[in-house]
Amino acid sequence: MTIMQIVYAPNAIFKQMARPVDKIDDEIRGIAQAMAETMYVEGAVGLGANMVGVDRQIVVVDLREGGMKNPYIMINPEIIEYSAETDDYEESSVSFPGISAVITRPSNIKMKYLDLDGNEQILEAGFPLARVIQHEVDYLHGIVYLDKLSKMKRDLLVKKMLKHMKMYPPHVHGAHCHHGKH
Repeated sequence: MTIMQIVYAPNAIFKQMARPVDKIDDEIRGIAQAMAETMYVEGAVGLGANMVGVDRQIVVVDLREGGMKNPYIMINPEIIEYSAETDDYEESSVSFPGISAVITRPSNIKMKYLDLDGNEQILEAGFPLARVIQHEVDYLHGIVYLDKLSKMKRDLLVKKMLKHMKMYPPHVHGAHCHHGKH
């Protein structure tokens, strides 16, 4: 099991557009698998590749409905339709520890992506899957959920996050970890 290190804000990688994947090979499949394992260890429901320091368009999502692991691994994900209907819901991120905010997003989406075999997939999703996918795909486009807030609210939350990180330093994965060694 390979666990990747979460990149924490503030970090310039969150303002960059991730590069498309040109070829799905064993390296890309390995990155995607390690991202999924990291997502589970971190207790997250999704990760964009830049959240683990990888400048590629890869997203992993798993709502673990019914307690079962059923990850979506999406290469070069592209949302091609958004519903006019929206909903508000509280979002957070493992890259922005200790804070959350209510964000308005389209309720339903239609998207296309490549699976790990390079086959194009079309997915129509509603709440909550659509919300998680939008959150993670935004990361690949240099957008974090705090960007959807007013500057004043965003600045307040970043200050709160930095205070939280000082009080509770984020875990750094390394040789001393026992993740998955049961």
